[in-house]
Amino acid sequence: MKKLIPQFGEARLQSRADAFTTLARSIIGQQISVNSAQASWEKFATLMGGAPTKVQPSALLALPVEALRGVGLSARKVDYLKDLAQHFEDGQVHVRQWTQMDDEAIIDELVAIRGIGRWTAEMFLIFHLMRPNVLPLDDPRLLKGISENYFSGEPVSRAEAREVGDAWAPFRSVATWYIWRSLDPVPAA
Repeated sequence: MKKLIPQFGEARLQSRADAFTTLARSIIGQQISVNSAQASWEKFATLMGGAPTKVQPSALLALPVEALRGVGLSARKVDYLKDLAQHFEDGQVHVRQWTQMDDEAIIDELVAIRGIGRWTAEMFLIFHLMRPNVLPLDDPRLLKGISENYFSGEPVSRAEAREVGDAWAPFRSVATWYIWRSLDPVPAA
């Protein structure tokens, strides 16, 4: 960290959209390239008729499946988006209480939504809720970065990564961000 922080010290994490929109964007971008994800998001946002930073769950639920499929979303992603919207509409996610909830409780709430796994929930904690102490051990880029910065490029196990990450507490999210920057100096928007 002593070497990395001065290299990228001026950049900052920023939360950009509301919780629902952030999660919808995560689902749309799953398992496709950054450019494809951006193109898919733009088509989706146009269909939704609003700003790409504010999508309403009720508006998504009101759209027929065919309309969502018409902008290039797979049947599975449409199902995931509808389930996400339903969770928000039904109050199954407790957005207003998240500031008082611990990270694991929020992760448990989010992974109950189809299409959201632990990695997506952890990214949400880091990039949307700005939680300072998340160590996403399922992230291959984190493991690669730890390998390159701490183990001379030798493969690193999750246990070894956890041990390195424990030294970063209570700012493991911040250290993770710097590790990512060491691999790709330009942060994804």
